[in-house]
Amino acid sequence: MAPTRGTLAWGVHALTASGAVIGVAALVAIGRGALEPAAVLLLLAFAIDSVDGALARAVGVSRVLPQIDGRRLDDMVDFLNYVVVPVVFMIAAGTLPHWGVAAVPVLASCYGFSRVDAKTEDDFFLGFPSYWNFVALYAWGLGVSAVTGTLVVIALSVMVFVPIKYAYPSKLRRLRTTTAMLGTAWCIAVAACFIAPERLAGFPLLEISLVYPIYYFAISFWLGGLQRRET
Repeated sequence: MAPTRGTLAWGVHALTASGAVIGVAALVAIGRGALEPAAVLLLLAFAIDSVDGALARAVGVSRVLPQIDGRRLDDMVDFLNYVVVPVVFMIAAGTLPHWGVAAVPVLASCYGFSRVDAKTEDDFFLGFPSYWNFVALYAWGLGVSAVTGTLVVIALSVMVFVPIKYAYPSKLRRLRTTTAMLGTAWCIAVAACFIAPERLAGFPLLEISLVYPIYYFAISFWLGGLQRRET
């Protein structure tokens, strides 16, 4: 018997909510000093977040379950996995010299997540979309110093307030398929770097994977760019 639309809708919400459980597991791993498993969990949370929105739209969860605000649920899980867990990860990895520095990205992200125009009408993020998971993984994987890590974090925190439109990958009106394919390859490549580092010793896969973040920023500035105020 095929599942009902209501069952599918609850399943999509459960998938989104599972990201919070994964975030907690990542925090436990970080507390134990197991940064490799924590990094893989961060990538797993990212993978779930990359598909749950498309699934929600396909099932029509807002119509089937109007009593559940899927966007609010998604924002709660995202704040955990894109802000809290990565910042704790950076503290544990030594990317930030002191936990007090973590206040900068956390406060900036509080602003970013709470603003009513965080997502524009033409489906872009407004201001740097708090991708601290990317920052945390690369800073640790590439052995970035605490000084460099602090400068990068402060610079990106400032960019949260700059009204530049950044691509919303699952809602792109152009290059959506290309972006999805590159994002999938990126996730697999970075996961391999942390799951089997000994097999990749001497091969700069993590450095090569930087192609995707560079591509993301490039299409954001090309398709989005600085938002101009209407006069």
